[in-house]
Amino acid sequence: MRISVEAVRRSFAKREVVRGLSLKIVEGENVALMGPSGCGKTTLLQMIGLLDRPDSGQLRFGEITPWNENAAIRAELRLSTLGFVFQHSNLIDHLTARENVALPAWRSGLPRGAALQRADELLASLGVAARAGAPARELSIGEAQRVAVARALVNRPKLVLADEPTGSLDAESAGAVLEALLGAAGTAVLVVTHDPEVAARAARTLRMRDGKLVEDT
Repeated sequence: MRISVEAVRRSFAKREVVRGLSLKIVEGENVALMGPSGCGKTTLLQMIGLLDRPDSGQLRFGEITPWNENAAIRAELRLSTLGFVFQHSNLIDHLTARENVALPAWRSGLPRGAALQRADELLASLGVAARAGAPARELSIGEAQRVAVARALVNRPKLVLADEPTGSLDAESAGAVLEALLGAAGTAVLVVTHDPEVAARAARTLRMRDGKLVEDT
């Protein structure tokens, strides 16, 4: 599925944060998004993730124009088509690691046993199988972020949006997170980062400044 962003704009308190920005991400493409703090990177991710509506311009997921659809369809797109990873894991504290990972699959209608099996496979691939039964509140920062990546991938999304996913991790955990994110077959990734080493692992790097794309390499 091709994701198209067409001349989107977004303002807050009369300040235009994203200014007529356009880009395309094709199936399976890994893209890094860089730029100084406050240039609009996170706002752009929130719009692509259907968490924030552009003031103008359009988004397209293949042939679907999400903001022309109703809220139920957008919610289903977020669940089935998108995965999210943030700098802080945002896990549900009282659920175990495997329950956190399986939850989006349950919500998509996958039977409980199949959802848990898929969660266990992802946790094993990320090196945290031994922590599958631990409540999220007992996980280390690195373990929690690996669990968050597994959760983002459990529904086999077309696009994962990652906002500084390695910013608080040590080198070993960061490497595992990036390997899992960028190696997911058929899943495109758009990762916001300040780290040149993270950007170097993506196939393409975009740079933003003052709400606009200024470089695409």
